[in-house]
This record gives sequence, structure tokens and C-alpha cells, in this order.
Amino acid sequence: MTVFPGDTVFPGDTVLDGEHLHKRYGRLHVLDDVGFTAADGEAIGIVGPNGAGKTTLLNVLAGSVTPDSGTVRLDGADVTRSGPQIRCRRGVGRAHQIPRPFGGMTVLENVLVGATYGAGLRHREAHRHSIEVLRRCELLDLANRRADTLGLLHRKRLEMARAVATRPRVLLLDEIGAGLTDAEAAELVATIRELNAGGVTVVWIEHIVHVLLQVVNRLICMDAGRVIADGEPSAVLSDAVVVDAYLGKARS
Repeated sequence: MTVFPGDTVFPGDTVLDGEHLHKRYGRLHVLDDVGFTAADGEAIGIVGPNGAGKTTLLNVLAGSVTPDSGTVRLDGADVTRSGPQIRCRRGVGRAHQIPRPFGGMTVLENVLVGATYGAGLRHREAHRHSIEVLRRCELLDLANRRADTLGLLHRKRLEMARAVATRPRVLLLDEIGAGLTDAEAAELVATIRELNAGGVTVVWIEHIVHVLLQVVNRLICMDAGRVIADGEPSAVLSDAVVVDAYLGKARS
């Protein structure tokens, strides 16, 4: 099925899920019996106060952190003990809150790394794919710039482009809008919406809620390592437990 920007993608089969996920660091219970599901075509936002366990959940889903107990499945197959390289090859892409490009390489070379080692492409195919990713992420005119000369917005775009270059079915975003102006965040929103409209499942942690709501059709709120609400965004944000745990703390 071909999907064009602006089309509505209806969620399909479950592509990534976690069940009874627990993770401790010493006495701190960072994930406490967390369940998670993401279907093909969904756009899911994750919110909650600092220390709620949001990034740890993304790390567990991406494979960079192994849960103490529980199960992570990708297309129904158990990948709990599989590392990020294996999950990346199977369709899980990840963009971090703090961009980590290869500073001495050009923008194009950074994206080629994702295309080659993430998507498994070679030579001309990898180059063609990387050029298309740069176009979609509005970085094509900076293809030959060294990554360490980029400003924050373009570093954020490059972080996302490197993840997109791996051809993800699920794209995990960790506060990709942090530090941006409203205008810059709006530019990122347009790109993320286009990716989601093209069929990529998006799971996005973000503290800038009004930005998040421009993309997601489902919202999860976490607090103290637990999921305290999961559903339609307006219903979650009006839930008294969420207001007390998250919005109330944010105003204090």
C-alpha cells in the first residue's frame, strides 16, 4: 500500500510490545511491571515527570538496556536478549535526546553509516537511499558539511535522519524537540508526521506536550516507573491521576 503525506494511517497488527517489564538500579525501581504495545502505523506519545522511567522504557524497547524481568517482542518474536544492532536490522530505529553525530564526518557520511550498517544497504543503493533521507529530513543542502559545524536544529535533524536511514518500521524518539524554538519544533513535527503518514510507527517521548499532540493519536503517561494512563490524548491529559502526577508537578 502506498501512503502519501496527509493520508491517515490506521493502526494494524502489533509490531512491538513489552510485557511485565521490570528494571532496577540498586534500590531504585525504574520500571515496575510496565506493559507496552505499538501497532503498525500508530503515533504514540509518552509523557511524565522527570524520573518516571520514560527513557529507560525506550532503552529497553531499543535493546540498549536489558530488563531484569519481562519480555519484549518484535513481530511476536521474543527479542528481550537481543541487542540494539539486531533490533535495528529488524526495524527498530532510535534517535536520542542529545544528538551524537560523528563530528569529523559529513552529514551525508553520517547518514550513510545508518544506511549501510543499519539497513544493510551497499554502494549505490546506500547512497541513493541516504540522499532521499536527507531530502525528507531537509538536510540535503548540508550534505557535505561536517556534522560538528551544525547548529542545534540541524543536529536534531541529523540525529533523526541517521535513525530513518536504517529503514525503521518503529522509530523511537527521545525528546527530539528539546531546546528548539516553537518554529524549529514545528519543522520537526512536519517531518515526523510525514514519516508516520508513510507507515512508520512513531513512539515519542516529549515534555513539550503541545508539540507532541500535533503528531500522536495515543498518549501514555508514566510516573515512578509505572504506566498510570494510556489512551486518547485528551482523555489522558484530563485524567485526575495524570494531572496530579505530571501536570501538577510541572506547575509547582
